[in-house]
Amino acid sequence: MKDCLFCKIIKGEIPSTNVYEDDEILAFKDINPAAPIHILVIPKKHITSLAHIEKEDEKIIGKIYGVINKISEEMGFKEDGYRVIVNCGKNAGQEVMHLHFHILAGAKFGDKIV
Repeated sequence: MKDCLFCKIIKGEIPSTNVYEDDEILAFKDINPAAPIHILVIPKKHITSLAHIEKEDEKIIGKIYGVINKISEEMGFKEDGYRVIVNCGKNAGQEVMHLHFHILAGAKFGDKIV
């Protein structure tokens, strides 16, 4: 999608601070962090939201969770814990209509929803 912010980041048209990249997935630091560590993990294939996942996308979603685990270990917050959030649609707070997973870490989170 030519107007998608995350597709532009994937293409290198918009700079990002990447923490992981392979042929299917990109992870980068959020420019407006909600926690001391705030990373976005996205599929390189444009998928609008969780509600738009098709059967052939299921494998990449599983792989994304493996990448999240790898990032947590490499960045040293796996043992202390972290939160993974996926907003689905405008009413849930999804601002960029490209599926993305928020990793929040570096602080103790209570029951409050971030």
